[in-house]
Amino acid sequence: MDASEPFGETPEGESVHRLTIAGGGLAARILTFGAVVQDLRLAGHDAPLVLGFEALSDYLDHSVYFGAIVGRYANRIGGARFTLDGERFDTDANDDGNTLHGGRAGLDRRVWRIAASGADFVTLVLRDPDGAMGFPGNLDIACTYRLKPPATLAVELVATTDRPTLCNLAHHSYFNLDDGGRGGISGHRLSIAASAYLPIDTRRVPTGAVLPVEGTAFDFQLARPIRLAGGAERYDHNFCLSAARGPLRQAAWAQGPASGIEMEVWTTEPGLQFFSGDFSAREVPGLDGIVYGPGAGFCLEPQVWPDAPNWPYFPQAVLRPGEEYRQTSEYRFRLPAAIDG
Repeated sequence: MDASEPFGETPEGESVHRLTIAGGGLAARILTFGAVVQDLRLAGHDAPLVLGFEALSDYLDHSVYFGAIVGRYANRIGGARFTLDGERFDTDANDDGNTLHGGRAGLDRRVWRIAASGADFVTLVLRDPDGAMGFPGNLDIACTYRLKPPATLAVELVATTDRPTLCNLAHHSYFNLDDGGRGGISGHRLSIAASAYLPIDTRRVPTGAVLPVEGTAFDFQLARPIRLAGGAERYDHNFCLSAARGPLRQAAWAQGPASGIEMEVWTTEPGLQFFSGDFSAREVPGLDGIVYGPGAGFCLEPQVWPDAPNWPYFPQAVLRPGEEYRQTSEYRFRLPAAIDG
């Protein structure tokens, strides 16, 4: 097992470590806090590909899930409650009366354990205990980050439980393919392989409708620029890829307008949350001294559809004893041909 380096302590006195891995033309720094991808770099491109911080204290005080694994239920559960096998469960209401990304002490706020590591991978594990944030059952989770050719960050998530529960995990990196977040994401070209999306209410919870994207601001079936300038568009919506988890397939493509760098998102998941980074400006500098403002990075989060426990016709996220939750998602990068040679 490769050595890790200390990265500080949580207020509860838990030690946090950082590992550096490289492979396939990528290099990454991974934290045991929240299973965070702190930094991701592509050979031939100077700026970081993701938003992150240089100090643990900044993650504790200023992070908006930067680079973390979120859950036990990624995205929102409306009203912070759900019913499973006839029993009602009340979960932590940390977001306008809803549960967001598992609650205020979700997986992104926990210290994971290093189970294995090598030059190009690290596996982190965590037990989310029965009753944590209101969720039933002990959930044992393994997250493997692997860098492989060509320039691919693979995220492999596996989980088991000892009691019927919900399990919906997601990787939450914010990407900027141009300048690490200095100039924002407006103008990045994006395509998403979805013909439908979920409209949301004022609390960002799905209304229950499943609507076609065609002819709307949600139509990314053909690549087009993200238009955030002047508040033209804001996104925090699920794009409906399929009705169930399936084989690994391409879900999205993005390109930085200045760098020409391309990113493909491949996943096994039925949904892809596109979040355009509508957060208030951070108060401290991030990677390379960049201070992140609204729209500094965008998220493409493979997952089960939000609030699925309260909409029985959505793809569901129930995990039972004897079953295995398994997600594979990949972020594949490519330099423009003139640079790549």
